[in-house]
Amino acid sequence: MVRSIRIGFITVDMSDFPTTGLYVITDSDRLDFPTLCQKTEAILEAGVLILQYRDKAADPVTRRKQALVLQKLCAEHATLFLVNDDVQLARDIGADGVHIGQDDSSYLTARQLLGDQAIIGISCYNSLELALTAQSQGADYIAFGAFFSTSTKNRTVPAGLELLRRAKTELSIPVVAIGGITPDNGGELLQAGADLLAVASSIYASTDPAQVVLKFKQLFQ
Repeated sequence: MVRSIRIGFITVDMSDFPTTGLYVITDSDRLDFPTLCQKTEAILEAGVLILQYRDKAADPVTRRKQALVLQKLCAEHATLFLVNDDVQLARDIGADGVHIGQDDSSYLTARQLLGDQAIIGISCYNSLELALTAQSQGADYIAFGAFFSTSTKNRTVPAGLELLRRAKTELSIPVVAIGGITPDNGGELLQAGADLLAVASSIYASTDPAQVVLKFKQLFQ
């Protein structure tokens, strides 16, 4: 089934969904929101495909307010806007989609709430079996990781390059690599089979996040 999705103000076929590139996750736990917005705008101006709003600490009212601000920025820069975990929030604000983990809402629940046109990605940690199940259910992409040490998450599952090599041969949906990725180590993940690189702290921690984005983009050329 071919779905259409909204990128900013433009509706395109699912076949045009980016299958390679940079996927930025907000580092909301370490930055106050005004600073986060300032850095996010610089990141978006540098050109990224996807921004995921992730905030595990804020209350629901605050998350909604922040998500709406970031969603507007993404619309202005033709960047897909996804929400981490919170399917109801994604539905309420009309986000482009949601990213869920194994402890969050199920894929089928998320699809029922968000509809056929929403993008739904699933964390599969270091399990190809979970990824194959997610693909069979209809997920738009899966994410593996963490591949390197990361300060963004307290609990991570280590993933290796061989997992990406196997996924390259057995999956037909985009594979996102996540966890401690920098411009220095991201290249080996792409060579092993990752399609997109998901990055948070290595971009947001920089005093010049746009420059870091450009360094990442060079890896895809």
